[in-house]
Amino acid sequence: MRKYIAKRALPLGVAAICLPFVVAVVAATDNASPIYGVSLPEGYRDWQVITVAHEAGKNNDIRAILGNDIAVKAFREGSRPFPDGSVIARLAYVYKSSPENDAVFPAPQSFVAGDPTNVQISVKDSKKYADTGGWGYGQFENGIANQSEPLIKSCFACHTKLDRSKDFVFSHYSP
Repeated sequence: MRKYIAKRALPLGVAAICLPFVVAVVAATDNASPIYGVSLPEGYRDWQVITVAHEAGKNNDIRAILGNDIAVKAFREGSRPFPDGSVIARLAYVYKSSPENDAVFPAPQSFVAGDPTNVQISVKDSKKYADTGGWGYGQFENGIANQSEPLIKSCFACHTKLDRSKDFVFSHYSP
């Protein structure tokens, strides 16, 4: 009986010790977008503002568009195509009337960012993403990569509607 328990206990003990490490590695690699493998860049919330946008219609959200140093420099200089290493982050929020201002004024007039809806990341790497104009895409909700391939495929499908001179980027720099 002791031999049986010893034979079973050792492998179970090793598995119990190793499992958290395996889960951590899988979790780290699973938080990337399907198709492109784009992840949330570390420190993106500290990047510079490129512009803000209100997307009306179905989404009805407000977005802060941020860029890493490479992207911001290209936006400021009007350089197209964007250089490899450019990363653009779109932070989307529910577009809502400001309750504080609504209490003071007779009608809603100030609109603010409400709850966050998603973060969209575009990464320029002309070799890695050659089939999509040099751009890779990802969308994240609550810091977790959305794994919907149809959703992620729709990114480039929409961006291809732009004039090629825009390098598939909708945003413009707001000084």
